[in-house]
This record gives sequence, C-alpha cells and structure tokens, in this order.
Amino acid sequence: MYSKLSSASTFGIDAFIIEIETHLDNALPAFSVVGLPDSTVKEARDRVTAAIKNSEFIFPNKKITVNLAPADIRKEGSAFDLPIALGILSAVGVIPLEKFENTVILGELALEGVLRPIHGTLSIALEAKAAGFHRLLIPKQNAQEGALVDGIEVIPIETLRQAVDFLNNDISIEACHVDKSKLFTQNTHDSTINLSDIKGQETVKRAVEIAAAGGHNILLIGPPGTGKTMIARRIPTILPPLTLEEALETTKIHSIAGLLEKDEALVTSRPFRAPHHTISDAALVGGGMSKIKPGEISLAHHGVLFLDELPEFARNVLEVLRQPLEDKRIAISRTRMSIEYPANFMLACSMNPCPCGNYGDPTKECTCSSMQIQKYLGKISGPLLDRIDIHIEVPTVKYQELANNKVIGESSQTVRERVTEARKIQQERFTNEENVFKNADMTSKLLRKYCVLDENSKKILEMAMQKLSLSARAYDKILKVARTIADLEKTVNIEAQHISEAIQYRSLDREYWK
Repeated sequence: MYSKLSSASTFGIDAFIIEIETHLDNALPAFSVVGLPDSTVKEARDRVTAAIKNSEFIFPNKKITVNLAPADIRKEGSAFDLPIALGILSAVGVIPLEKFENTVILGELALEGVLRPIHGTLSIALEAKAAGFHRLLIPKQNAQEGALVDGIEVIPIETLRQAVDFLNNDISIEACHVDKSKLFTQNTHDSTINLSDIKGQETVKRAVEIAAAGGHNILLIGPPGTGKTMIARRIPTILPPLTLEEALETTKIHSIAGLLEKDEALVTSRPFRAPHHTISDAALVGGGMSKIKPGEISLAHHGVLFLDELPEFARNVLEVLRQPLEDKRIAISRTRMSIEYPANFMLACSMNPCPCGNYGDPTKECTCSSMQIQKYLGKISGPLLDRIDIHIEVPTVKYQELANNKVIGESSQTVRERVTEARKIQQERFTNEENVFKNADMTSKLLRKYCVLDENSKKILEMAMQKLSLSARAYDKILKVARTIADLEKTVNIEAQHISEAIQYRSLDREYWK
C-alpha cells in the first residue's frame, strides 16, 4: 500500500519540489514522518490524524511511514499537512494515484479538516511552473497570490473533504484567475501624509528629492523637533511606483515572512520599514534559531529602511549594514545552511547632533561636554558614514514659516512626477546593464562610462577631495549624486553646478565628525 505525490517547500525566497511518499504496513499501528522534518512537520501526525477522522474518512489502523524526499534537505513548516493526508488516503485506495499527476499540493490542516493559509505561495508557484507542473492545489486564502504566475492552474481548496472530492472528479472547482494589470494599478499611497505638510526646510526637501530620484542613502542631522522624522516618513510618497518585476520580487519576500495582509496577493507600493532602535542584528539582517527568515533590510527591498535616532542603535547592529549597503544582498550562513536574501533598499537615517540635541543650534545652548558629543557621534563609525551618499543638516524652523498658512510647499505628487521622470532616464540608461536600475546601483566601471566630467568639474572635485580629505568611496558617491542632479534637470552631461551641489552633501560629516 503505497502512494506518491508532489509538494514544495521554500528556501530563502526560492522554492524546491518535495516528493511525499506514503507506505502502509500491517505491523503494529504507528505514524512516523522521516526525511529530516522539523518539529512542526513532525506534529503534522496529530493534525492529519484528527483532520482525516473529522472529515468522515476511516483512518487506517496500520503502520504509516511518510518520507519527504530528498531526505538530506531539512523540511520546515505546516504546509505538508494536506499532501500527507491525501497521501494516506491514496494509499488506502480513496484517491487513485494517477490523480496526482502534474500537481503540486500544499496546505495546513486544522483538526476539523479546514485548510489554513501558508507562506511563500508565489515562490512555490514559480518553482512549480519551472519544474513542469500544470496544477497547484493550495488553500483558498493563497489562491490569488499563486494565480499571479501565468501558465499554471491554481485550484483554491477550503477543506480536506473538498480536496478529495475534487481529485476524484466528484465536484468541479474553478481555477483562480487574477488580472495582474488591474491589481497592479491599485497602487496607492497613504493619503494622510504629504510632503506639503512640512513647513519650510526647502533645502532638506531638495536633498530628499535627489535621494529619492537616484535611490541614494541619506542622513538627516538636526536638533529635536525640526521635522527630521516627518520628512523621512514622507519619502515613500515621492518614490516612483513599483514596476511589476519589483512588485513580484517584493511580494515573494513578504510572503516568505508571512507579512502579506489578508486577501493581499501583490505588494503594490514600496515598503517602508522603521524598526525600533532596540532591534537585534539578527532581526535587522535576517536569521533565526530554526528557520532563517528575512530581516528588516530584506523586507525593505525596493523601498526605504528608516533608522530614527541612529546613535541609539547598538553599534554591532549598525555595523552589519555595511556589507549589504554595498552588495545589495545579504548572505546568512549557519552550520547546516547558507541563505541569500536580496536587500536593495534606500537607507534613510535621522539623528541629533549631541545627547541634548542642541549642538550647533544658534537659538539654544548645548549643555554637553566635548567628550560627551564625541562619544555620542562616535557610535556612528566612519565606514558606515562613508556609505551614506547624502548628509544634510535640518535646522530649526522659524516661527514665521510655521505660522504662515498662505505659503504651501510642493505636494508629494508634484515631486514624485519629477522623481519618476528622472528614474525613467536612468532605466533607459541602464537597459543593457544587469541588476542596475538606478544611479545608486552603479559600479565603478559604470561610473567611468556614465559620469564623465569636464575640466572645470574635475578641478572642483579635486579641490574638494583635498580640502575635505574624502575617501575613494566618497568620490564615487559624489559622482552618483551629481549624475542624479543632472537627471532631475534632464541634462545629458554632468556640469560644474551639479558637482558643486553634490559636494555640499558630503561636507557635513567633516563638520561633526572632525
């Protein structure tokens, strides 16, 4: 008495096919799951037993052995419940074995036989299609997400009994279909916040616009109450819409992490992650004891990671950002496995210039000693600062600007249109470049190709490098920011004024961290 069917599991943001073999023996009744299952998979024995009985099937009084192949890969999660139950029912003759052909089956079972949603459906659907399968049986709650993949039939299942009846052709269930273009155009931003809410701070808004246009990292430094957090939280409202390719990749990550909202099939707006400063390094970059999950930097992929009150984060937490900021990916290694997650995010940070917050403020007196200030600023290492493209000071807003209700700044929509136009220029420029979508992604080779300077610009940059003692990385950052400024002005070549403005955004760290 034997059966075999196909299921799947996730590994990082990708998936792989699992074969579930079931053997029934006339020995003493027992139920074992082999093939390197974790504790959640082992507990499937109790869920499957109760679900089969409560669905009015006869549970076999035999020795049951379930093998999850390949046996050398660790199996995690509760998505094997449904295929294990169907494998047992097939082994006793309830479902003919040929009914499982070209079908991948997943789903968590409640004790009453009702299916519960699973994680990683989009990755599994993509892998099932790539492996040549034609049909996917999954919980109804995940059907829309699976249906995002063209070329595979997604059958929404609600109960174990319904799955058996469908496979036996006793009932028909219509495959789930999703209009991706319609779903994708429902890209909306939080209408309750707008860049026009910010009074004054025109220089800061300009810096934020440049950062958004090129995907550059930005650091906001200023006294408390100057609007640093307000401005940072409005960055997503001026970012260009996600492309379909970006939306699918972002959805895969959020699905793996189990963060998709109920009935949400596709992430259609850019992520904005703002972890508290008590976060651990594992939670920031990803990890875990039994299962390696994506961290905040991967959840912010194609979006914004905002670190408020930067010096309050533990130094070891901040230092782990250095490698993913350069590579746009994070490799997490453990004794038995190594997983790579994408982490192409825009880093936005805010901080006070000293513990009391008044250092450099012309209207208030700083009460901190020079040693306290240096210790506070010393929490941010030079290498990390070097990886932040734009440093901008956020001054105190004058009363006249706060009280003036007649002058309203530009709306997020207006700025977003300029940013989107600049991104379109960059997309056309990097059409033939692999994994390069915006100016911040440029390598040194691409800088030499797309950031050619005239003699006047070279002299200005040379003077800045010598006077400010800038590093080679800072040199690259200035070129990238200057390229973005030129794109915002729709200028083909980088000109002297673009270089001069870009240099201004690299001098602030020399003022505070001198």
